[in-house]
Amino acid sequence: MVKFITDNRRKIVAGLVAVTTITGLTVFMSFIKKDITVVVDGNPTKLVTYQKTFGSALKKSNINIDLKDTVNKSLNSKIDNNDIITINRAVNLKVFVDNKELNVKSSKKDISLLLASQNISINTFDKVSPSINSKLSSGMSITITRVKKETINQSKPVDFKTVIKKDSKILKSKTNVSQNGIKGEKTITTDITYENGKEVNRKVVKETLVKEPKNKIIVQGTMPAVTLSRGGTTKAVNVKLTSKASPNRGTITAAPNSSGKTLYVKATAYYAFNGPNNTYTASGARAVRNPSGFSTIAVDPSVIPLGTRLYVEGYGNAIAADKGSSVKGNYIDCFFDTKQEAISFGVRRLKVQILN
Repeated sequence: MVKFITDNRRKIVAGLVAVTTITGLTVFMSFIKKDITVVVDGNPTKLVTYQKTFGSALKKSNINIDLKDTVNKSLNSKIDNNDIITINRAVNLKVFVDNKELNVKSSKKDISLLLASQNISINTFDKVSPSINSKLSSGMSITITRVKKETINQSKPVDFKTVIKKDSKILKSKTNVSQNGIKGEKTITTDITYENGKEVNRKVVKETLVKEPKNKIIVQGTMPAVTLSRGGTTKAVNVKLTSKASPNRGTITAAPNSSGKTLYVKATAYYAFNGPNNTYTASGARAVRNPSGFSTIAVDPSVIPLGTRLYVEGYGNAIAADKGSSVKGNYIDCFFDTKQEAISFGVRRLKVQILN
């Protein structure tokens, strides 16, 4: 009987011990149990862990951490109930910059943070594709184009203009340069854009005139290439006097040997209003007065053909080289260099001999 009681007591004690152990273990387990949230690339997962540190808790849950992954908590830090740990997985990328291709693995949030982590600086005008705020993704290619801008100033000549001025005192077949043209100078300001060292754009933004060009001036005559002194109003003036004047001094008074016919004509005189070298015949030749040779006279070609050589009393040797609307029939008009000579010659009735 005593033995029975003893055995029962032992069983009771053993049961109590077991209950106490289980209760204590339960209390202990509940004490070390922790609920945590693991966020991987923005995706949260709830976990129950009895581990002391995040590193052991993640390993127990088969969540591996790569060397390039970013974790917001130290893996050796102790876990508190309801803790949250965030993991950003690193992805493989290609970066094209400065004529190089870089293979990069990064867990940064976007391109700007990636470039900062790789010590890749971005200048004001540089281009980044995709945009610098784009989020990273696996297999992404990032291209950085280096952009440089510069402004240059260049001097360039400015062409002069050619100006034509009319002058009625000069024969229309004549021109002369009264002023030579001189080129001017201007400064051209240009903006140039380079991408990766190559010029891609050039734009002129300003032109500044430094020196004015000087125009070239050409004088163009407008006077017809005919002598309109007889019966017209021109630069060569016909002089007709009613009284006889003395023969012109310096002319040949004796006729050379001749065997042609003799004509009696009315003779008048005209002179070069603009000077001896600026009076022209109907054929365009210059009228001349040459007392020692042959001088120019105007004739009626139907009476004295043009080109005929003559001897004119009181005037000298002459050549029929001009004509006029008022010179008709037996009428000649003798050319002189000056007005005074023409007045002195006056109007005469003369004998004219046709020369061989």
